[in-house]
Amino acid sequence: MKTMSVGEFKTHFSQVLKEVEKGEKIGITFGRKKEIKAILVPNDKQKEPRTLGILKGKGEFFMSEDFHITTEDEFGV
Repeated sequence: MKTMSVGEFKTHFSQVLKEVEKGEKIGITFGRKKEIKAILVPNDKQKEPRTLGILKGKGEFFMSEDFHITTEDEFGV
């Protein structure tokens, strides 16, 4: 794992993100003792596409019999 100070990290932020994107882990050090305070790791989790219609059949609605909508209300004509 590569380490760098907060100052180096701020200076080379875009480059650091590119390295992390390629799979590199980077530790961010801080203070006189250069202790690692944070570790940047690649996001391995791939977002899955959403499934449409997952709530189908799980809810219901009703409209009263005296409900009426005009074409103007519906289409804004």
